[in-house]
Amino acid sequence: MEAEEERFPRLRQVLLLFVLLAHTCAEREDYFITEETESGSFVANLAKDIGLGARELSRRRARIIFNNDKKHFQLNLQTGDLQVNEKLDREELCGSTEPCVLQFQVLLEEPLEVYRYKLLVTDINDNSPVFPEAEMILKIMENTLPGAVFPLKNAQDLDVGVNNVQNYTIYPNSHFHVLTRNSGEGRKYPELVLDKALDREQQPEFRLTLMAVDGGTPPKTGTTLVLIHVLDINDNAPEFVQPLYRVQILENSPLGSLIVTVSARDLDTGINGEVVYSFFYGDEEITRTFALNELTGEIKIIRKLDFEKIKSYELDIKASDGAGLSGKCTVIIEVVDINDNTPEMTVASLISSIPENSPETTIALFSIQDPDSGENGRMVCSIQEDVPFTLKHSVENFYKLVTEGVLDRETRSEYNITVTATDKGIPTLSTETHISLKVTDINDNPPCFPQDSYSVFIPENNPRGASIFSLTAQDADTNENALVTYSLAEDTIQGAPLSSYISINSDTGILYALRSFDYEEFRDLHLRVMAYDNGDPRLSSNVSLSLFVLDQNDNTPEILYPALPTDGSTGVELAPRSAEPGYLVTKVVAVDRDSGQNAWLSYRLLKASEPGLFTVGLHTGEVRTARALLDRDALKQSLVVAVQDHGQPPLSATVTLTVAVADNIPAVLADLGSLEPSADPDSSGLTLYLVVAVAVVSCIFLAFVIVLLGLRLRRWHSSRLLQAAGVGLAGVPASHFVGVDGVGAFLQTYSQEVSLRADARESHVIFPQPNYADTLLSQESCGKSEYNYNCYFIEKETVN
Repeated sequence: MEAEEERFPRLRQVLLLFVLLAHTCAEREDYFITEETESGSFVANLAKDIGLGARELSRRRARIIFNNDKKHFQLNLQTGDLQVNEKLDREELCGSTEPCVLQFQVLLEEPLEVYRYKLLVTDINDNSPVFPEAEMILKIMENTLPGAVFPLKNAQDLDVGVNNVQNYTIYPNSHFHVLTRNSGEGRKYPELVLDKALDREQQPEFRLTLMAVDGGTPPKTGTTLVLIHVLDINDNAPEFVQPLYRVQILENSPLGSLIVTVSARDLDTGINGEVVYSFFYGDEEITRTFALNELTGEIKIIRKLDFEKIKSYELDIKASDGAGLSGKCTVIIEVVDINDNTPEMTVASLISSIPENSPETTIALFSIQDPDSGENGRMVCSIQEDVPFTLKHSVENFYKLVTEGVLDRETRSEYNITVTATDKGIPTLSTETHISLKVTDINDNPPCFPQDSYSVFIPENNPRGASIFSLTAQDADTNENALVTYSLAEDTIQGAPLSSYISINSDTGILYALRSFDYEEFRDLHLRVMAYDNGDPRLSSNVSLSLFVLDQNDNTPEILYPALPTDGSTGVELAPRSAEPGYLVTKVVAVDRDSGQNAWLSYRLLKASEPGLFTVGLHTGEVRTARALLDRDALKQSLVVAVQDHGQPPLSATVTLTVAVADNIPAVLADLGSLEPSADPDSSGLTLYLVVAVAVVSCIFLAFVIVLLGLRLRRWHSSRLLQAAGVGLAGVPASHFVGVDGVGAFLQTYSQEVSLRADARESHVIFPQPNYADTLLSQESCGKSEYNYNCYFIEKETVN
């Protein structure tokens, strides 16, 4: 109780602090300090500037916050003085940026007030001019006219303003003097001017000293040696197409990217016209960042750019010909900022727990900043929408997180709040801070399952006693009221109690299978799981659970057709000998009790008495002829067909087919006689019909043979008459006439008409084009002739 009495006054103080904070208006003031000021030096009296006493600063817990997270200064809470904490180096802090400004904030926590200040660090002349090289070499043609100007490499001075390089001199100067020029960016560089004509034969070389003088008090100097070689005539120096190149490039450009290509022209020919490009002076920062192709003038990136460190580069490019003449141009590369820095968030104060009946309360105070510029540095702050909290903008870049009304622990006992700071760049970048807040409780919640229902999949043939699923019910209460026990609602499955199939661990909620499930027996079962807490009275909830049995490949294919006869005989399929390739002989039909891929069947010919004669459809099971049947093919063919499913591992079954092949009925009967008779009544009836059909066909075939023999005898008699009449057919071989060589089965004839006129002295034999017709048709056509011819037939027998 005493702890709570002490905590509530402190909450009232925090609330009062943020009420005052909402009405605070910070003023900005500027201070000045010279670089290299010793540590502990006095800068300003912040207590006086803020309007508070030194003791008031200590009481209100004043502290200094720098944007770069460095502690350059310290606040003396005893005197209210702002003192130097470490010696400042303006060149290290700001480089060439002018003016050099440090920003900091004074934060008063009780009540909260923020004052923002700027501190200007002024430069002193603590750096001397330094040339990039200890020696410069110039090559000047001897016919160069007085007044010619030669650019020289300028000296670098880390100081700024008047403390930077202001003037250049050169000595001795009997032939030359130096001019100090201003670049477009305010930088001064020297130019060597020829005053007197040169004569290489009199003096081939000059050694001059170039001095750079800054504007400090006292001034500081730097020198370098200028070595001038007088060359023979080369009257055209390289000249750049444009003296100034200005380009922009994104700071995230990949290495090797081409920035710009400088180009210089030289009107000379040969070696005097060959231009080579180089950096005019070897500044380390430039040579480490950019590469210049000395032949093409291409400038590429070789190191990553960073807009936040260097915003622009100034490159002096020199173009030299083979004789030593040179020209100069300036390339200004402006680095374009991209949104590559995420916002930074700093939490100033935070509370981790709050009573559920507390009124609107401040949970956290934090500040945000982004080192990018423009829209890339503008930020918005937000939290997720599913929490009863809101963000309020305080002063400057400070935000506070407050509750929206009274919290209810029964609704939610702990909040994980994500505060997101997002900039307005493209693409947007963001940073997150996670705040956890706990709320006190009372006990009035039953157990609750995360889902309204569950679906469980278990493969069939599972081992008995295997764990199949785990259920967990959550209780928002604590201690004894949050202990949950589980049970199954009473039910029956196929007349058996549910408890004989499934059991549940009352403490852990793990479900166990008490028997092995068979997919072909049943495929799913539905049950309800009850969850009880340990409170008084006991509260409960339930959830429905659907258990689905998954099929496994545990059934072999079952062949429906051809079915094996019950008497043990072998079924017979008939295939006529005249069957063409692709003729459907029969079809194997099979099923599989499994489902899905386990029931997909494929057929293949496992064994055949005549390889290559029959094929089996992979997916249809159709048995077809692969080629035309030949006389040498056996009348009885035996095939073994395998049926296999697509399960893992695959299962298969086989069936043996007997195919009777014959071209005429007697051959079929002879082959059928060698097969075992079937005791099946249907098979006996089929055999009776086949015998009757064979007898009828045999009678017709016998009559056809008798008629054919009679016709052949008649033709033979006619041919004898023709020979007796003296017709000149002695040259025709006797084997071409009917009956000489005999008649084969299924005789084909080549019919030729022979015409003999009765009133002619000489006989004429006419052979029209051959036609494939039988003998009866040839006689009919002869009888219909309009002339009184006697027709004879010369036949060539062909046995198929």
